[in-house]
Amino acid sequence: MSHIIHLHSVLALLPRVFLGMLFLFQGYDAVFRVKVSGVIGAFDDALTAKGIPIGIIRLGAYFTSYVQLIGGAFLIIGFLKYYVLYFLGLDLLLATFAFGLLKPMWDLGHVFPRMALLLFLLMIPPFWDVFSVDYAWSLIRFIHSFSQAAKG
Repeated sequence: MSHIIHLHSVLALLPRVFLGMLFLFQGYDAVFRVKVSGVIGAFDDALTAKGIPIGIIRLGAYFTSYVQLIGGAFLIIGFLKYYVLYFLGLDLLLATFAFGLLKPMWDLGHVFPRMALLLFLLMIPPFWDVFSVDYAWSLIRFIHSFSQAAKG
């Protein structure tokens, strides 16, 4: 039985860390190398020509860049996993919308694997993901509540 638990733990860990690294590196590139202003500059003319206000473009660029950076780091360590996955899913939807506006038949080669991993991580049971800050925190809370009940 313990062998199955270990397999499930690894099955949860590897895709979470892999997806986290993909988003972290993409966010790092957008925030520190290209800069968010460069991200905005890459899309503002084309999206404003499609009727998207520049304020929405800027908000989207900042949102996606920082969600990828912070969300990727949090996903690697397993902190606030489900909230992070929801935000990263929204990030993928925004990217799909923007790229779909610019070029309706664009290559899904970068988005589809991320979305597949994200959906997989949302579907697996939370108790499989034992190598995470969230799991450690839940154990600490459980032990604390048990010790409080024993005292009272």
